[in-house]
Amino acid sequence: MSKKNSLIYICQKCAYKSPKWLGKCPDCSEWNTFIEEINDGNNSSNNSLEKRGIAALKFDGDNANKKSSGPRPISEIDISSYNRIKSGINEFDRVVGGGLVSGSVLLIGGEPGIGKSTLLMELSGRLAKIDPNAIILYVSGEESESQIASRSRRLGINEKNFYVFHESNWQIILNEIKKLKPKYFILDSIQTTISEEIPSAPGTITQIREVTYEVVNYAKARNMTSFIIGHVTKEGTIAGPKILEHMVDVVIYFEGDQYGHYRLLRVIKNRFGNVNEVGIFEMGDVGLKEVSNPSQYFLDLSLKDAYGRSLTNIIEGSRSLFVEIQALVIDNKYGNGRRTTQGIDSNRLAMLVAVIEKYFGIPLAFNDIYVNVIGGIKLTTRDSDLSIIASMLSSLRSKCVDNATVFIGEVGLTGEVRHVPMIEMRMKEIEQMNYKRVVTSQKTTKMCKGKYNVEMIGISAAKDLEQVLF
Repeated sequence: MSKKNSLIYICQKCAYKSPKWLGKCPDCSEWNTFIEEINDGNNSSNNSLEKRGIAALKFDGDNANKKSSGPRPISEIDISSYNRIKSGINEFDRVVGGGLVSGSVLLIGGEPGIGKSTLLMELSGRLAKIDPNAIILYVSGEESESQIASRSRRLGINEKNFYVFHESNWQIILNEIKKLKPKYFILDSIQTTISEEIPSAPGTITQIREVTYEVVNYAKARNMTSFIIGHVTKEGTIAGPKILEHMVDVVIYFEGDQYGHYRLLRVIKNRFGNVNEVGIFEMGDVGLKEVSNPSQYFLDLSLKDAYGRSLTNIIEGSRSLFVEIQALVIDNKYGNGRRTTQGIDSNRLAMLVAVIEKYFGIPLAFNDIYVNVIGGIKLTTRDSDLSIIASMLSSLRSKCVDNATVFIGEVGLTGEVRHVPMIEMRMKEIEQMNYKRVVTSQKTTKMCKGKYNVEMIGISAAKDLEQVLF
């Protein structure tokens, strides 16, 4: 092989380049991330960047005068409002900030089989019905046109302005986009799409970066709302370089157990709205169904007189959710106890168990402890500590916790119960759902005293919880 077309090895995590293969990347310290690519010697990355820069200047003609005027004081700059387009799926609209923004680029990632294609298929069908004059182009490099058509028939989508195309070559896709001039464009998926200008395999960091740049630039220039589907790695992050998430406007993760019913649509980046918003769906035989009241939905199947369960209230974006936490504490006669969690961090459970042993005087070293959060919800904050402890105490004592009681509070290593933020939003939801009691910190009780038609029980130490319960 000539020197001009020599081989180069690129880290798929951070894009570090090396003339030889390395087991560990010296830049990001990741193992086994180098992939062989051909270096054509023309510095195609720089050339493509120059082309993109020139193209961006050409496309943004409306703002050319503003750009050439130079820096201005921020007080003189007018604030422009975004024109939101309702998709017809309320849960999706809430996640993206109230509706779609024209010309925005959305990246949707999730595990295989979770329902990414189904979600975007239903979204395309709703948009096609709302605006019959808008052309929607769905490009798939993974499924044939007949497979896509079969899914659309099952979902009841058969609009004439909904176009389907099976192709993985970006240059061919771009030609069809220029012919059809769609208002909405779906690319399924970015890992299977290749550009002829890049001499590397599909899914490599160079291909993903180049194709994403092309999609973003064309979408911004033509005011075309675009959706990009991305695969995820075994760690749960979207495959490819982090620059992929930096280039797009909105990053959404589609989560949940692929063998279960619930799906969570969670936004982690949104240039046009709030982050950490969550939309909840149920997967059925005819596609995804919105869950309008997720709190009640998660609690309907619970046994009324079961012990080892308690309720808490968490904040997901601008939404208040009731979550059931279940615990099972049993004796282990064969050695050290086992700790198994689903929905919370195992280290967090170990810390709460240590608090129980220290301040409650209850030995749990030889007990197996299992803690589960119902509905596939993952708790990342500390405001459910009190509820986790209540569930473990209920299972250990084999006594039920009142179904009308909600536990809200963070527990520290010294055994104190601490105040949690956004308590007003939680209390309004608790009062609306007709719960009778709230067990929380003393500070929270003083703040909410007399404001809500709910009994407030404030405790300063976690050890007081056992007396409140039993």
